[in-house]
Amino acid sequence: MTLVLAAIGCALLIAALVTGAMIWAWGCIVVCSVGAALLLVSALSVRRPDNESPPSGHKPR
Repeated sequence: MTLVLAAIGCALLIAALVTGAMIWAWGCIVVCSVGAALLLVSALSVRRPDNESPPSGHKPR
């Protein structure tokens, strides 16, 4: 998903440079910000340790 957002952001950046319209630049900023947020959430969820909950069948002492 973040790769798709990066490609859309790149296309919007090129459109902003070619046309000189600020709306395309703001669209690029919004799309890239959403992609960066999704990437950050994904990275933080992968780094979370799995030992927070005990394995099934075992009770904590």
